[in-house]
Amino acid sequence: MKFRAKIVDAACLNHFTRVSNMIAKLAKTCSLRISPDKLNFILSDKLASGGVSMWCELEQENFFSEFQMEGVSAENNEIYLELTSENLSRALKTAQNARALKIKLTNKHFPCLTVSVELFSSSSSSRIVTHDIPIKVISNSVSIYLPALKTMKSVVEKMKNISNHLVIEANLNGELNLKIETELVCVTTHFKDLGNPPSCNTSQDRRPEDMAEVHVDIKKLLQFLAGQQVTPTRALCNIVSNRIVHFDLLHEDVSLQYFIPALS
Repeated sequence: MKFRAKIVDAACLNHFTRVSNMIAKLAKTCSLRISPDKLNFILSDKLASGGVSMWCELEQENFFSEFQMEGVSAENNEIYLELTSENLSRALKTAQNARALKIKLTNKHFPCLTVSVELFSSSSSSRIVTHDIPIKVISNSVSIYLPALKTMKSVVEKMKNISNHLVIEANLNGELNLKIETELVCVTTHFKDLGNPPSCNTSQDRRPEDMAEVHVDIKKLLQFLAGQQVTPTRALCNIVSNRIVHFDLLHEDVSLQYFIPALS
């Protein structure tokens, strides 16, 4: 995985800094999703207890003069990171009136998001201030093709009468499970032979039968399923364990991205 980006426009830099400050005030930690076209900050602090849940999306072309990234694979071209929101906000405070800002994914004895701020100087040379922000690369994920959405909707509607929460789990053997558990009953619906995208996982320590799972609000899942009016030509589910589930639907020239954060 690789990521590097650069901001040189002062207005873009100030706007990016304001967004970072806003996120730091809303949640202690956040997940950062990096894709070729966008940056997404995902906040879900204490979601099950009524805390903040927010999705912040930035079009990279509106902020960055340079933007390069390589994700997990060509099919799953994205990177998920977890970081302390305040650390990023503090680093960007030094970027006020800066000449340029560079952000890069590095490894300095531990994974970092390295923020380099190029400051104006009275001499011909520039001053560089560097911040290494510790991050956690979220790699425990699985991508799988979905069964017929009408079938999923029918199953989830019945499960909604038993529980408000649902577990979605999948593995690299093309198996997807929808599961609810209460004090009185445990119900699981199994889907098999769904298939996985090529090279959807690069982790060497993941066995094909190992499940990635996410615990979500069943009403949010049903809202997504009930809103589908056309049959997609491709329906993909990306599960980042205990973080988020991402549905990627493609119908001819229309793409729908739907994200549901995990319950804490």
